[in-house]
Amino acid sequence: MWKDYSKSYIKNNRASSTSIMAAALVAAMFLSLLCSIAYDLWVYEVEKIILEEGDWQGRIVCERFTEEDLSLIHRFPNVKKAVVRDGSPEQDAAVIDLYFQKPRRIYQDLPLILAQLGPERASIAYHALLLSRYLIHDPEDASPPLLLTLYLAILIVAAVSLILIIRTSFELSMNARIHQFGIFSSIGATPRQIRICLLQEAAALSLLPMLLGHALGILISACLIRAVNLFAADVAGRHAAAFHYHPLSSVVGIAVSALTVLISAWIPARRLSRMTPLKAIRETGGIQLKKRRHSRILSALFGIKGELAGNALKAQRKHLRISTWSLSLSFLSFSVMLCFTTLSAISTRYTYFERYQDAWDIMITLKDTALTDLDLKRSAPDLPGVRDAVIYQKAEAATYLKENSQSDELLSLGGLDTVAKIQETDRGFPVSVPLVILDDASFLDFCSQIQVTPSLDGAVVLDRIWDRTNSDFRFPAYIPFVKEDAQPTIICRDDQRAQIPVLAYTQTVPLLREEYDDPALVHFIPLTLWNRTSRELCQIEPDISIRILSEGNADLTDLDRLEKEILQRIPRDYRAESENRVREKLSNDDLIHGMKVIMGAFCVLLALIGIANVFANALGSLRQRKREYAQYMSIGLTPQELRRIFFIEASVTAGRPLLITFPLTALFIQFTVTISHLDPRVFWAEAPILPILLFAAGIVSSVALAYHIGGRRLLKCDLSETLRDDTLI
Repeated sequence: MWKDYSKSYIKNNRASSTSIMAAALVAAMFLSLLCSIAYDLWVYEVEKIILEEGDWQGRIVCERFTEEDLSLIHRFPNVKKAVVRDGSPEQDAAVIDLYFQKPRRIYQDLPLILAQLGPERASIAYHALLLSRYLIHDPEDASPPLLLTLYLAILIVAAVSLILIIRTSFELSMNARIHQFGIFSSIGATPRQIRICLLQEAAALSLLPMLLGHALGILISACLIRAVNLFAADVAGRHAAAFHYHPLSSVVGIAVSALTVLISAWIPARRLSRMTPLKAIRETGGIQLKKRRHSRILSALFGIKGELAGNALKAQRKHLRISTWSLSLSFLSFSVMLCFTTLSAISTRYTYFERYQDAWDIMITLKDTALTDLDLKRSAPDLPGVRDAVIYQKAEAATYLKENSQSDELLSLGGLDTVAKIQETDRGFPVSVPLVILDDASFLDFCSQIQVTPSLDGAVVLDRIWDRTNSDFRFPAYIPFVKEDAQPTIICRDDQRAQIPVLAYTQTVPLLREEYDDPALVHFIPLTLWNRTSRELCQIEPDISIRILSEGNADLTDLDRLEKEILQRIPRDYRAESENRVREKLSNDDLIHGMKVIMGAFCVLLALIGIANVFANALGSLRQRKREYAQYMSIGLTPQELRRIFFIEASVTAGRPLLITFPLTALFIQFTVTISHLDPRVFWAEAPILPILLFAAGIVSSVALAYHIGGRRLLKCDLSETLRDDTLI
């Protein structure tokens, strides 16, 4: 009986059945997408760790080891493989990488191996980052990495949110039959039988959409991975992501989807089955309008039809709450994301690309290389298209400034303690001394540019400090930092001291792509002076930079060619990385565009959840609203006036998220533009108004389509017969 009843109901109520199927499809697609992306991110993270640090699980460092030690390690039953990475038997300093049969026992077994080798002659290390990606944590670590736990939390939150959304579709369908199930209950149907009937219907309607939605989620995930690789193709040092499919992710996705649908159906089914037969029979199945609630705004704008539409919306407030929140969040996220990326692009262009567009064309970085007298610059200008090249390295030192060493302009603003919030100590004000070590020829050229007698016997000090009181970071104003008395700078480290002779002071910097700390006494020194300086008091960076300027207005093709020729001139002994200005600008634009596309896709998915809820409400409530609209026709309303009521409901449903979002977006723009110290006219000249309006138009059109379909189907019915309709199906 129940099976035949369910089949008959599904066949004769396609609108509500379609809304349930659509909700199940969207939920399964969203959950499948989350599972697939989480798995791909996990695989990408593991690949990145292995590429950068290796795939070893445990490591033993021995000062000296023998074949007997290696044999002892292999005899441990859990050791799968032991690889000697550095050194060999009978040699000093060897690193042995270990791989285990059961990695989860590594924190118990590795200390046992160390005990056999002898703690006095060996030490151990765990590849904690890689192990944590497999949920293997040090039992003594109070705060282990929780990446997979975060993925699980996101999945649970998404499932709970979707339960609230899908429940609306089931609730609308089940509420339409309260009267019918009351009759069934009065003739002997038990609450358990009613629940089973409703859950069987949910399973029959949701099984195929869940499988289809799961497949769509996997397909969208593959497309997103492809899009990420496309937009980030030119990012230096990045390994390409790949789409990975694992049956376990499908099992998890389908299981979570099924559980989500089951809970969504069980909640209203349980409530309906617990109703008393008398209360259920008294239910008419229509929307219960609130007689004492008035919609003043809609009444003022549309008269009695606005009042009726407002009352209907208030009666459906619970069902429409999810769509309102979902559409509002999607539109707000989309608007804020576009505005944020536009502001970020403007800021990056102002503070980086436009600021340094004349300072470099090609940058070569020699990794783990000390600056020596090797004259790489001499060969660079020999290449066609090279106008200038500078080789430099950076280091860091520190000094203490007395109050009488500060400039008069700085003291007039309150000194370092007021301007830079630096507290004075017994030795003075601690100030960092960044060192930019230039090759000798470049340093002499710099001296000529600032009209200082060229010499390799002293440093040029960048004598400036940002006046925070009278300017902002976007347009900083500088004042002199110290008194220009040409006294040597005394650098300090612990109790050691050394002097750096000062050749001149300047507020002009060399033509380099460098940001300088503030406050700091930046020293530009020649390589010759650096070789005579107490370098043990300085912390030098491990890499060398080569800045190259091309001749004329080189385009991407010219810079790519020049970059390739320069790299061919660098000896193979050096590990070199390079970048050019035009390609970096294009890569940055691609990354911003890619972020917009990917984030926009997620916003669209979020909007689809709200739109699916609107369709579910508009189509799933047709059976309930027949009686309501029949009552309207009985008092003289025409079909045209009923369409106008539907139009008002659709306008409020679509307009409410927009009215909520526009003020919040405006406040966000005002806040971010203010803290960015940008001229609002600059932002509004590039504001993403058209994409935001198109997204809003998409929401409005989708909601209008849902109400149009629902209204057309409703008005096709013989509403005069509805008041007398008391059939079970």
